[in-house]
Amino acid sequence: MDILLLAQDGTASISPNEAGAVLEQAAEKIVEVASDSSRANLGYLVAAVFFILGIKGMTHPRTAVRGNQLGAFGMLLAVMVVLVSGQVVSWPIAILGLVVGSAGGVWLARTIQMTQMPQLVALFNGFGGIASVLVAASEVLKGSGDGVAGFAAGLTGLIGSVTFTGSLLAAGKLMELPQFKKPWSFPGQKLINAVLVIAAVYLSYEMTDGTGGEFFFLVVLSLVLGAFLVSPIGGADMPVVIALLNSYSGLAAATAGFVINNNVLIIAGSLVGASGLILTNIMCKAMNRSIANVLFGKMEATGPTADADEVYAGKIKSTSADEVAMLLDGVQRVVIVPGYGLAVAQAQHVVRELANLLEANGVTVEYGIHPVAGRMPGHMNVLLAEADVPYDQLKEMDVINPTFAQCDVAIVIGANDVVNPVADTDPTSPIAGMPILNVIDAQTVVVIKRSLSPGFAGIPNPLFAADNCLMLFGDGKQVLVDLVAALKEN
Repeated sequence: MDILLLAQDGTASISPNEAGAVLEQAAEKIVEVASDSSRANLGYLVAAVFFILGIKGMTHPRTAVRGNQLGAFGMLLAVMVVLVSGQVVSWPIAILGLVVGSAGGVWLARTIQMTQMPQLVALFNGFGGIASVLVAASEVLKGSGDGVAGFAAGLTGLIGSVTFTGSLLAAGKLMELPQFKKPWSFPGQKLINAVLVIAAVYLSYEMTDGTGGEFFFLVVLSLVLGAFLVSPIGGADMPVVIALLNSYSGLAAATAGFVINNNVLIIAGSLVGASGLILTNIMCKAMNRSIANVLFGKMEATGPTADADEVYAGKIKSTSADEVAMLLDGVQRVVIVPGYGLAVAQAQHVVRELANLLEANGVTVEYGIHPVAGRMPGHMNVLLAEADVPYDQLKEMDVINPTFAQCDVAIVIGANDVVNPVADTDPTSPIAGMPILNVIDAQTVVVIKRSLSPGFAGIPNPLFAADNCLMLFGDGKQVLVDLVAALKEN
């Protein structure tokens, strides 16, 4: 008995054996495609496991390097899975991208200074955001975005564009470029921000029809929104902003994954977005800020602040390395408080040498670490880890603060805002309410600083004029070298 196959021009018949062969070939093709898809998804799953292990490893300084390596390997695996599964237009272009990207990464790793790391992270966030926007734009131009994919493309354009301009502005503030350093705003800016958000979300919804004509207008609005959200925020709050922008870049990658139906992009973006939000929440608590204030771009208190002459006039007591060496003779407990100035001076190894000398004399040495010391989360931890400072000597703010009253000498190296007592005493200060290290409670405070110039918040520090404070002016590294030499002579 024959099987009839109907067509527009009539009928044709084939035998059952021929029909079976056709069906068998079709089944084999389906299995082959399914197998390819399964292998790709399996590769993505393995890459995701490496991402998770990498994040877990980076939660502790001792395992941070290994965690970073695991995460990098996971990303390399994900890229290779994409390439071998045929999801690439041109192999030469793909290989060129790998070579250029790898060369750029090696160059940055070898040339970037520790003091430049925060602005580099900000730029990475921005590049991640704009890369997601370009992925969504390519799908919109192909006309393949409709329904959920169209809405996801709109969200990618919104989040990625906000991340891009916001990160560029944050990097400019961290670089202290004159045009970006000071916060700026204008009347009605919050209302305009709200209107831009509503308009962008509406345009994202409109993209569900698949036409995509709204996408590029949406991107322009979002680029403006990103600048307006970050512009009112001052430098003292940049660590929180960086953490939030990092989360945004992950969310943009996750939504881009929905646009192109790529599982590993969804997973990786979700991990970055979630971990960034967790970190932002931790940083907000550390600075006594509301996460809502971060989201809406207004974090600083406003009001008149005392000028430097009012705070310092006739009250500053300068000292020398020899005098500090004599002061340290016979003490029992010293707390070292590192700040951004330590990173600028690259003095972490000399600090370690100073601590070794004190410990050899029976002195207990600890390090008071503020969560936002430096200009990004964990900045001081990484810096001191370079000098092999034992991790158990690094004390978090909540642990070290109650013990400052039992501290003989607190040595502040390049820190300013994180030890400024006006955070507790002046509700109109830009750092009002921010938890600080209570070094002023120590028996004696020695502040190593180039000058009386303000910190990133731009306000004077009454600690420098306190009765128990001595100022040791000079380059942080050279001053510490002199102090080490003086201690050896004693």
